[in-house]
This record gives sequence, structure tokens and C-alpha cells, in this order.
Amino acid sequence: MSLSLISRPIRLGWCFCALLLFSACRDSATGTIETPPELVPIVQPDAPVTPPRDASEDFFDNGVIPQLRIELKESPAKKLREDARHYVKCKLIENGETTYADVAIKLKGAAGSFRELDDKPAFTLNMNKYVKGQTFHAVDKFHLNNSVQDESYLCEWLCSDLCRDAKVPTPRATHARVWLNDRDLGLYVLKEGFDDTFLKRHFADGTGNLYDGGFVQDIDADLEKDCGKGSDDHSDLQSLKAACLEPDPEQRWPAIEKRLDVDAFVSFMAIELMTCHWDGYTQNKNNYRIYFDPANGNARFLPHGMDQMFGDPGFSILDYQEPIVANAVMHNPKWRKRYRARVAELLPLFEPQRLNEKLDTVLARLQPVVNQFGEEFANAHADRVRELKERIAAREPNLREQLQNGDPTPQEFNADGIAEIADWFPAQETDDTKIEELDIDGQKRYSIQVGDSGQCVASWRRKVLLAKGHYRLEARLRTESVEAREDESGAGAGLRISGGKRDNKLAGNSDWQAVTYEFEVLEDVRDVTLVAELRATRGRMWLDPAARLKKMVP
Repeated sequence: MSLSLISRPIRLGWCFCALLLFSACRDSATGTIETPPELVPIVQPDAPVTPPRDASEDFFDNGVIPQLRIELKESPAKKLREDARHYVKCKLIENGETTYADVAIKLKGAAGSFRELDDKPAFTLNMNKYVKGQTFHAVDKFHLNNSVQDESYLCEWLCSDLCRDAKVPTPRATHARVWLNDRDLGLYVLKEGFDDTFLKRHFADGTGNLYDGGFVQDIDADLEKDCGKGSDDHSDLQSLKAACLEPDPEQRWPAIEKRLDVDAFVSFMAIELMTCHWDGYTQNKNNYRIYFDPANGNARFLPHGMDQMFGDPGFSILDYQEPIVANAVMHNPKWRKRYRARVAELLPLFEPQRLNEKLDTVLARLQPVVNQFGEEFANAHADRVRELKERIAAREPNLREQLQNGDPTPQEFNADGIAEIADWFPAQETDDTKIEELDIDGQKRYSIQVGDSGQCVASWRRKVLLAKGHYRLEARLRTESVEAREDESGAGAGLRISGGKRDNKLAGNSDWQAVTYEFEVLEDVRDVTLVAELRATRGRMWLDPAARLKKMVP
């Protein structure tokens, strides 16, 4: 017998804008995009202060690529092998002449770029942690990135430059050849760090709270505070989150404007998506910092980790994004219109000849160092540079084409108000959960199974763009020996939408059962993520992927 588990209807708490068409017209003679007059006046973000010129300017802009030797004694080396994320002391020697004593050093990098000390590690060096006032070319902290995910060694440098051209405060980058004791580690990307010195260079008041976004974490996570004289209770982050998740759109927009520099965030989103930053905040809630400016309390997002850029020349700039702040901003009709105008305004920065000239300028400085590693390395590097230039050349016309397209259109329903839902994708919060797509007697089935840890929060998901209305998600679930784990989102196996809560629940052993979940879209259009999930300490859930979404008649 089929059991229908019906949740109480919920009201979606995210705003979604009405679809807006941007008429980006191509001039027949020049091929340029003319921004419609009504889109031209963009209120620019409060301009960061013009950084004063100091020794760092010549170093990053015009200096010779330095040779850096890190001298690390056995005791601190042993500590780094055991705990890579905590500082130890080292000596830094630049070009065999200038010596910096008692420099703090630790390893850095995330899943793709982290390497152990005895491999080709990436480093963070803090010049004044142990010696107050000590700097490296007027910089307190900098990184030596191993660039293992960018064999051109140019993406970080180029995109950092593009961000600053777009008035988005971003650390500067150059290159270095690095030795660890007597071991030649090779070529590195040297990047300015986020710290007090960086903030003072870019903001009139650099004493606000600066948060590290961590690894694939949104603003609802317990983000680490890097520096700042503001409160340590994360109330600034919590206030921004609450504003973005406010259920009532009429209250949501002014609440966001009090806590976020919206125009600065529009520029931040535009430059991230235009450079194909798939691993940044806008696309993946990763590789970012947030600074709360004491002058107005507004949040400013700062880009980071730009080593895998321009990978897909067709990378979308118009999709609705999942991260909390990007989702809220892109679903406001006025701000989405402003975003499209900003993309059009930034488009000249992506003219291929302009970017090639930038690359050729830095290559003139870099090539002598590249040649030091031999013909094989130099030839491979030349190939990677050529490939990067090819992707850049393909990106600019694609950006023009996307600007001429309208926004995505909502899901269509048949005469009975039904839309078939298939092609779900997996998501998991617990590492050892087993998620599979299987063929059972010729029929596709999705499975989620609790791992050895005994903790499972995982789901199959499907995004769908919906117009205003009342909806019911219908799917068939089956459970095997499920012991439910309960939290604020729900318990056991069940259906909901991302950001929503559910009352429906399957546990224990159950045959295939029809489960339903009702929800309401309050805005004109909204991107909704449908969720079929398992929250359990034991057992397995099965999902029939042939689900349905019904638009209810008022």
C-alpha cells in the first residue's frame, strides 16, 4: 500500500527576480556591444583608497624575478612534517645578498594544490610575526604558490591584474625561483598576502574584521577571523546571513543593503564569472575573503585562489548561483540588471590583444628564469602559455554572445500541470557516505548508504527554475535498516528543497513509497534545488529518479 508523506507547505525565503532581457546591441561596423542607456549609470562601490606608492610597487610591477632560498633547520622542518599549518621559524635569503632572520613559515594549499614538505610545497611566509616591523619589499605576509594546477604560472598574475582593473581589491602577484635549503624547488608564483598591510593599502580604515572563507564554506559556516579590531562573536557575518535569508523580499533587500556593498559585490561576481573562476565564491563558495569595512559596516568580498582560470570559454555568466550572498543578489531584479550592465562595462578588459600584451610583458621578465630549467621545461611552458592564450581568445566572443542572450526561462509544465524530473546529481556532507547510481533489473536507481563513521548527511539533488506559484514534489523512496538522525532540516529519508525543512520521514525497512513535499515560490522566478536526502546513522535509502513536480492550481 502506498503511503503519501506530505510535509506542511513552506514559503521560500529566497528572492528571485523577474526575468529581465538585456538588449546588448552589436554595432554593425565595429562589432562592439553598446550598453542600453538605461543600464549605463552604475553606482560604483565606495572606491578603495589609492594605495600609496612604496617599495612593493616596483617589486611587483617591474622588479627582476627574485631567487629565494629558505633555510630551515631540522627541528622546525620536523614540526612542519607533523603539522603543516602552524608557523615555525626559518631564514630567508634573497638573491644571495639580503637575509631576513626569524621569518615565520608554514605550508599552504587545499585538496588540489597541497604538497608535503619533501615534495614541492606551497608556503606562507609572515615577515613580522617574530620580528616586529620586518617586511619583504614593504609586504608583511606573502605566499609562494607551487602552481601545480597551472603549468603556465600566469593565471594568478593575470587575473589578479584584471581584478584590480575592475576596481576589485586583490593581492598582487609576481614570480620567484625557490630553494629549500639546498634543494631547488623550481618556479613559484609569489603572491601578496591578505593582512593589515593589504587592508590599509585598499581601504581608508583597515581595522575591520577580515574572514577567511576556508575550504568550500559559505558565510553560514564558522569562518576563521584572520585579523580585525571588530567583535569576535561573528555577529557581522551572522547579520549578513540573516539578511540574505530573510523570507520576506520587501524586508530582505534593504536589510542586505545595510550589510553588503552591493555594487562592489556585483563587480566581484562579474569578474569571477568572466574569468571562469569555477572555484571561487560565486560558483563554489570557495577561495575568498570577506572584509567588513568599519566606515559603513558593509561586507566586501575579495577573490583568492585564481590558478585555474579561463578553463571553459563557454563558462556561464548568467546562471543563478547557489552560494548564499550570490544567490540573494542575483535574484533581485534591479541588482541582476546592474550585474549585466557591469559585465558589459568590463568587457573591453577582455579584448584578446590587450590580454596578450599583458602576458607578453610579464613573459619578458619570466622567460630567462624559465629557460634555466632546460629545454623540456621551457617547451612545455610555452605550450601551456599558448593554450591559455587560445582560451582567452575564445572567451571574449563568448562573453559577447552571452550578453545578447536573455535570462534563463522557467520550467514548463504540461496541460495537467506536471513536469517530469530526472537527472539528479549527488551531494554529501559526510565523507565516507556511499552514493551510487545503479542499474537494477534494467531500471536506473539512486542509492545513499551510511558509511563506517555512522554519520550520514547526503542527498540527490535537482535544480529547477520556477515561476511564482505553489508546487508539490512527488518521488518514490525505499529504505533498508535506516536509523534516523534528526536535525533542524529533517530526519531519516525524505524530500525537501534546499534551505527548507521537512516533516516527511522514512526509517527502518520500507518498500517503495510515494513521498511528497509541498512548497511555495513567492517571487516572480526562483532557482530551486529539489532534495531527496538521507540523514541517518545506519542504513540505506533508494530513490526512483523518475520523479514529478506538480504546479498546484490556486
